[in-house]
Amino acid sequence: MKVGDKIKIDFAGKKKEATVDKVFLKTVYLKVDFDKDKQKTVKRKLNQIDGGKSKKK
Repeated sequence: MKVGDKIKIDFAGKKKEATVDKVFLKTVYLKVDFDKDKQKTVKRKLNQIDGGKSKKK
């Protein structure tokens, strides 16, 4: 997983498309478009995204 990658995440029971903004060892910051808030930053743990398989390169 690298900065700029587009991924799908679960948010409130729905699948949202997100763009990776920052990647740390255990945390990922994502930019997500919501109806009333465009490009909102959402913080997720890396193991919530993909089980912790991808590491920072």
